[in-house]
Amino acid sequence: MAVRLDCIGEDGVDFEPYESFLTADETTNWLRAWTGNSDLTGDDFRVFGQDGTGGNATFWLIRASRDLAEQPVVFMGSEGETGVVARDLGTFLWLPADGYGPWEAAAFYAPEPDWTPRVNEALAAIAEEHAPDQRASAPAIIAEATQEFPDFDDLIMGLCR
Repeated sequence: MAVRLDCIGEDGVDFEPYESFLTADETTNWLRAWTGNSDLTGDDFRVFGQDGTGGNATFWLIRASRDLAEQPVVFMGSEGETGVVARDLGTFLWLPADGYGPWEAAAFYAPEPDWTPRVNEALAAIAEEHAPDQRASAPAIIAEATQEFPDFDDLIMGLCR
């Protein structure tokens, strides 16, 4: 993600990965604030970055006994947007390579009218190195993730107070 940090703003994608995950307390505080539900913990999420509005990209720990890299990546925006944007870390790596940040992936079916994704060669090289067998276009990655987890939005909205 150091490459991503070096190109923030250059590609029209407002996504800043963190150097480390939010702590358990920070994640719990964020989830409680986001949902208005003080009974929740952040145990099912590992937040790893945000966009300029404060929306968070996070691993959703839904696959029992699977490694973190095998968990889906979701986006929970500052205005209540939600979306499963990639099935796992490998497919997520191809999103920024294809010019999509987590917000753009979550808003895929209603993107900004004047926005055009721009391929990032440096991020594509990283995706090729770490997930060559998971190469796909951003629209295909988003559609596959959405299809696998169609009830994510309903589940999250059900947690809100």
